[in-house]
Amino acid sequence: QLALVESGGGLVQPGGSLRLSCAASGFTLNDYAVVWFRQAPGKEREGVSCISSSGEGTNFADSVKGRFTISRDKAKNTVYLQMNKMKPEDAAVYYCAADRLTGALQAVCHMTTPPEYDYDYWGQGTQVTVSS
Repeated sequence: QLALVESGGGLVQPGGSLRLSCAASGFTLNDYAVVWFRQAPGKEREGVSCISSSGEGTNFADSVKGRFTISRDKAKNTVYLQMNKMKPEDAAVYYCAADRLTGALQAVCHMTTPPEYDYDYWGQGTQVTVSS
């Protein structure tokens, strides 16, 4: 079964940290750029960060720059989103999506939100709550 599975969500206090994982099952994630999105209640889904299939390229939303990092472990077929100095406004359901970008596109990624772009795979989401 081909799937993306997120994990690592939970409750964290403001200023705390969480690490989210996006693991691929049934296929190799190495040929895919991976994007993290989040969606809070009553708000539109927004792109948080992405990493290219090669790992060379990354992007971050302005709201998380300097606080979040993204990385990938090709041996584990997993992409991580490290979230530090978390704020209440970071609370949302976080989703990862995979976008097959190879060859000349392997060093780039984008955070185009659906429906403007059709990603190849989506995870089921993991809840992140930031509260004291």
